[in-house]
Amino acid sequence: MSETFTIGIEEEFQIVDPHSGELRSHVAQMMEEGRLSLGDRIKPEMHQAVIEVGTGICKNIQQARDDVLRARQTVAEVARHAGLAMVAAGTHPFSDWRVQDITEHERYKEIVEDLQDIARSNLIFGLHVHIGISDRNLAIDIMNAARYFLPHVLALSTNSPFWLGRNTGFKSTRTTIFKRFPRTGIPEYFGSYAEYESYISTLVRTHCIDNGRKIWWDVRPHSIFDTIEFRICDIPMFAEETITLAALFQAIVAKLVKLRESNMGFRLYRRALIEENKWRAARYGLDGKLIDFGKKIELSARELIPELLHFVDDVLDDLGSRREVEAVFDILKNGTGADRQLRVYQETGDLRKVVHYLMHESLVGVC
Repeated sequence: MSETFTIGIEEEFQIVDPHSGELRSHVAQMMEEGRLSLGDRIKPEMHQAVIEVGTGICKNIQQARDDVLRARQTVAEVARHAGLAMVAAGTHPFSDWRVQDITEHERYKEIVEDLQDIARSNLIFGLHVHIGISDRNLAIDIMNAARYFLPHVLALSTNSPFWLGRNTGFKSTRTTIFKRFPRTGIPEYFGSYAEYESYISTLVRTHCIDNGRKIWWDVRPHSIFDTIEFRICDIPMFAEETITLAALFQAIVAKLVKLRESNMGFRLYRRALIEENKWRAARYGLDGKLIDFGKKIELSARELIPELLHFVDDVLDDLGSRREVEAVFDILKNGTGADRQLRVYQETGDLRKVVHYLMHESLVGVC
């Protein structure tokens, strides 16, 4: 295959008080120490209780694993030195967004001014995965086809069942919160990169946005880097789950490119249909049903996701990611972060114990 499919991973972590479990707006105080180890790969986010860490440009999933483990270890150490702790979950189980500090930055000031409480309440934590594709037209074609698989991967990543002290009934509450932002969700498909550029140009010219970074779809061609960026996932609890999902995204892209280079393609489905599966994935996670739109039937998520693994099987050895992708079966067997959070809550009835569980589990295999 003509592309190398480099990997970049960004994880957004919660900073919490290790005793009360509450979110703490202390990221500004942690940045200086964090940058000594990670440079500009560690960044503040809009809320000061959020810290984002990215990998370098990784040539394979093994290099990505090393970067992810190092990043989690560094954030944990920096937080500990500040008397705080790190948590990996898509929402905080009980902290209130209304008492969280906003980071002083012109970009965040503009977003809050534009979106008001929709922005202030967007206290969520995601996983973003970049897969390198140098040809922009090819990137649009692959994005169009890859949209179909986004709900499948969302179901595997679900890790946000609580919000403001309540069990929401959703496995990914983060998805429902972010949906309130404009220009989010599953994108429509585009006939070419020029068509996509025309769309962006229209929004800029009519003062909807000032640049392509304010397109917050679940998958998008990055406005600066030669990558497709997948943004649909909750941040997973375990570092190894992050690696598995990144490897799966890489395999999906590689498989779709392989089909295209063989003069074959994957059927494109309308956004409205894919959104039906996304809603089911956010609501039920692995315990629900997804729709096979080709066959026009419902199948359980645990039955349909192995078909995705079969679809990408013939590129895994070339990518060197078979072990990482096949770890999806461990998630199917043991449940997602949302399932594990809910089990702790069912056993204890105490959301603070859920946070303390998350503090421990977020560092499994890390330090």
